[in-house]
Amino acid sequence: MGKSHAVSSAREPGPWAFRITWVLVPFAATPVLSAALGPTSDAFRVTATVGLWVGWAVTLLAALVERTVSLTILRAVAPGAIVATIWASAAANASAWKPVVGVAAAVLSTACALSPLTGDAFVNGSAYGPERRMALRPTIAALVLAPLAWVAAIAGAASGPLLLAAGQLVAGIVCLVVGVALAVLMVRALHGLSRRWLVFVPAGVVLHDPLTMSDAVLFPRRAVTQLGPAQATDDGLDLTGGAPGLALRIEVDVPQSVGVRRGRNRTDNLEAAALLFTPTRPGAVLEEAERRRIAVG
Repeated sequence: MGKSHAVSSAREPGPWAFRITWVLVPFAATPVLSAALGPTSDAFRVTATVGLWVGWAVTLLAALVERTVSLTILRAVAPGAIVATIWASAAANASAWKPVVGVAAAVLSTACALSPLTGDAFVNGSAYGPERRMALRPTIAALVLAPLAWVAAIAGAASGPLLLAAGQLVAGIVCLVVGVALAVLMVRALHGLSRRWLVFVPAGVVLHDPLTMSDAVLFPRRAVTQLGPAQATDDGLDLTGGAPGLALRIEVDVPQSVGVRRGRNRTDNLEAAALLFTPTRPGAVLEEAERRRIAVG
């Protein structure tokens, strides 16, 4: 592990906020979930309970392994706890405090899963040696489509087993076959959001964004003339995809060839001396650039 990588990791809290809050979720949510599942059939109750515990355990194990795949698991499963506890709160005949505590724990753990600090820790966990990977913000299109993909993934994974448990054999088998395939497809799409990053390497800076670029682009350290906040009138090649937040601008003394995606099947090869991108933590990006002696301004 490189010195910069180790120093950066030591200074940041990483995924511990999520790990702690996720461990607390069963204690907070079990009372309201048990109350909601109590009146259901034995088969439905057992299926739902096993599914909830398996999902929780798999996510906890993923949280212990800092990789991009783990980040996708966290961000796919954690919001499901909110849906489950809200459903249970509406269905259960429980004391008032039980729904509040369950939903609050689920919301808190989901907020930690979606935190830029958590994202950076898991993205950087897949780095090699002296690399330092830093996540990029979702584009506007991703912000719109990701929730739809998530709903499809969760519904696809859960509908088949629950329908079978409820005695709906034909519908359950159809949903099981179609739903699992749909869930796999949607999770793969969501995983693409975890694989977008800026990478500091010994040779310079690499922009890796499969959503907007056909190939990653290396900006040699000695060629970078400036890395800093973008201006409203900036004429650099915009690869932010409309992502909210502070965009950064990287400028080099020699134009670089960039393959820009234009839709699903079209790529334009452009020459650019300056590019705009939006990291989840622009301040941390600039700090890392200074630490690596890249011109910041």
